[in-house]
This record gives sequence, C-alpha cells and structure tokens, in this order.
Amino acid sequence: MKHLVILTGAGISAESGLATFRDSDGLWQQYDVMELASLQGYRRNRERVLDFYNARRRQLATVKPNHAHHVLAELERAYRVSIITQNVDDLHERAGSTHVLHLHGELTKVTGSMNPNDPRCITERALDQPISLGDKAADGSQLRPYIVFFGESVPNIQAAAKLVQESDIFVVIGTSLVVYPAANLLRSVPRGVPGFLIDPVEVEAGQMAGLEPIQATAVAGVDILKQRLQAIG
Repeated sequence: MKHLVILTGAGISAESGLATFRDSDGLWQQYDVMELASLQGYRRNRERVLDFYNARRRQLATVKPNHAHHVLAELERAYRVSIITQNVDDLHERAGSTHVLHLHGELTKVTGSMNPNDPRCITERALDQPISLGDKAADGSQLRPYIVFFGESVPNIQAAAKLVQESDIFVVIGTSLVVYPAANLLRSVPRGVPGFLIDPVEVEAGQMAGLEPIQATAVAGVDILKQRLQAIG
C-alpha cells in the first residue's frame, strides 16, 4: 500500500462547528492568546487558562466529525494513511482514523504542570469533567490541559517529520502553513512525491512547495482529492 500522509489544520474542524484561532471571527480576535494559550499566561493565572480550556472541552463534546473526517478515515481501505494534525480535538479518531499524530496536544487528555510530557501524568479525562485548581497529576503537580502552549517545544515534531519523509503522497488540508514548527514539515516531503493542498484560499507556502491546489473547503475538497488519488493510481 502507498503511504498517504495528511497534515490537517483548523479548517477541517471549523466545518464541524469548532472555533478557529486565526479567522477574522476566531478565538485570537476574542481573547488575548498570550494570556490563555501561552506558558507565561498559564503561570500568571492558572484558573483563567483552565476555565478557557474547560469551555473548549465542553464545546468539543457537542460537535461531530464531518464529511472530510469520514472520507480520510475511509481512505485507509486503499492506503496506509498517517494523519498529522495541528488540531487538539479528537474528530479524526471519532471518524475512524487509526493513525493520528497530534502536534499541539489533545483536549481529551490532561497532564501535570511540572513535566507535561511525562507519560505517567498524561491521562484521558472525560470532556464533561472540568479541570479544577487543586486537581493533581501523578507527580503531585497541578493538572492542566494536555496542550502545547506557546513557549513550549512540540514533542511530536520529529515523529511527524519522519512520517512526511516516508510519504508516497502528501496532502495538506485546512491550514495556512504559517504556524511553526509545523510549517517546516513541507521541507521533509521527498522530491517527486505528489502533493495536494485543500483550502478555500490560496496558500502561498503550499504553492512554493509545489503542492497542487484544490481551492475548496475541506468538506468539498476531499471528494476532489479522491478523484486526484484515483488518477495517480
């Protein structure tokens, strides 16, 4: 089976009703991102950050995977599919995708504040169960969302680069490719590998990387993608 590696961003989840950060009406317009999604902001006011992510966790419980998520899961019938996602939701998994690598963490999990990447502290937590001040991780530190805050390293970036290097086909869906280090993954695409980028607007970085544009939303674009993949064989 050919190895199909897909990098997804906020655009695929937005069509399920999840608010994005970068759109004109996104979360970065409503909130000060450095107060709510940075390590410094968390240290200044833990309760405010926990409240923000508790609200995002509650919202995630109200939405469902969309057509794009389901199509990517169905592609596993014909390809070895690896999904690298910048999203912190679990919509890919709920749609049935079995190989999903999260770059920026997962809303369905919590971890400790002392060492967020300590496997002993990373645990599942029901979306309707809020994270409160005083909740402790296995190492005794305050529980926090298992999210990569601004100011923290991205622990899965090397694993993601390895997947891209091993790709036979590379696809980008719903990301502007301006968030680093994820945007650097384009440099890992092997020379000559077919590549596609699904987004309703032109993405300059994708054009520079030689990705064939599919100018459509994620939900509409995945059906066009299937046609392109069939043409490749």
